[in-house]
This record gives sequence, structure tokens and C-alpha cells, in this order.
Amino acid sequence: MLQSRIIPCLLLHKSGLVKTVKFKKPKYIGDPINAVKIFNEKEVDELIVIDIDATVKKREPNYEQIENIASEAFMPVCYGGGITTVEQMRKIFHSGIEKVSLSAAALNNPALVKQAATQFGSQSVIVTLDIKSSLFKHQYQLVTHNGSTKTRKDPIQTAIEMENLGAGELVINNVDRDGVMDGYDTAYLKQIVDAVDIPVIALGGAGTNEHLKNVIVDAGASAAAAGSMFVFHGRHKAVLISYPTQDKIQQLLGTTIHE
Repeated sequence: MLQSRIIPCLLLHKSGLVKTVKFKKPKYIGDPINAVKIFNEKEVDELIVIDIDATVKKREPNYEQIENIASEAFMPVCYGGGITTVEQMRKIFHSGIEKVSLSAAALNNPALVKQAATQFGSQSVIVTLDIKSSLFKHQYQLVTHNGSTKTRKDPIQTAIEMENLGAGELVINNVDRDGVMDGYDTAYLKQIVDAVDIPVIALGGAGTNEHLKNVIVDAGASAAAAGSMFVFHGRHKAVLISYPTQDKIQQLLGTTIHE
């Protein structure tokens, strides 16, 4: 049984914390360590931290920064960005990170997912699928490298494949809704949730507490992740880190749990 979770997602760019809109125009919003400390105080369920430079620039993860984040975080942290080998994962786990996220590497080398699950356990391996709407087919397609590279892979079939390879969780990251804050695509997310037996984390679109509730209750997601909602405040998007209280989360979700 897995309690529903609300997860902030932090994006690293040039060692700083940024927020994007539809994977573009990264806006600097502060120091990642300071953000982690604030989220500690707010008792968040867990964190997802993604380095959006590493894969695009074909460089290794920044192990020093990862270790600094892990040493400050009181909650479980998932790190993604630039991971292409089991050896890199081992270094990341040794730094104190609980989970790794594979994205482009999982699509380019699916065997890596199986190797990671075998060596570290499925519970430590998350696969992040970046999805973007296809104008011609009126459906979603998978993209990589911050949305710049299209693939011919079907998201739902790929989700099933990743589960079969040993992934313990999936993050479904909607490029079109990134930073827009007008809600998740709950109908499509529900199709993925219904197709797999592992937890699905929804990312891309959250702007209100009601959005968080809807994606868990209506789509059946095991977790709702968000970026802009937790770092911006008001219509002018002033930077202010926030997170619903545990009482508010219980009020929103009640006893919602997933097997």
C-alpha cells in the first residue's frame, strides 16, 4: 500500500535552480540548497531533482552538487540528468540519494533499466517519460533532450515496457503543460495508470491544490509532482517557495491510497 504523495520537482541549470515553461526559457529562481532547506521545514513527502543540462551537454552528473543536496535533504530525493551507466548510479546512491531517474538513457538503452533494477532494486529506479502532443495524430509522442528530440515511441507501450524491464515507478512529464499551471491531462494519465501496475507520478500542469487532488483521485496517479506551483506566488509569479500543510493534504486527499 502506497500513500498518495505530493512532490516538488526542482530543475538544475548552470548549478542554479530554475523554472521553465514548456521546457524553454529557464528562469533563475534561487539556490537549490536554500530551496531544499525550506522544503525540509515544510515536511515535504519527497523531492525530484533534475539537471536539465547534463544529458543535452553529454556530461556526467555533478556529483559534488548531488552530494550537497543529499546531505541537506531530510526527505527521500530522486535525482535525474546525465545518467547513462550503472557506475554513475552507484556514485549517486553512495552520496545519499534514494532514487535515480532515467529518461533518454532508458529509451536509448532499455537494458540499462533492467541492469539498474537488478543491482539496486526496482524501488530505486524511476523512468521519466517526457510526452508532447502530436499535431498530426492528435496523440502524445515521447521526446528527449529537453523536448528537442522526437522519438517514434508510443508513451503507453513504452510505459509497459519500462515496467517489464524493472522500473519501480514512472514519471509522466507533460511538455505542453510544463509551467502553464492550468491542470494535468488527467484523461491521458489515466490511460497510462490503467496500463501498468507500478506507481505513476504526474508532472506538468499543476497550478492549484484542486489540480493535485484531481490527478490522484480522477486519474489514479500515485503522486502529483509540480514545479511552478511550489516556487511562484500570485499572478506576477513572485518567487516564494510553498507547499501545502500535511493537514491540507489530508483534507484534499483524505485516505486516498494506492495498492
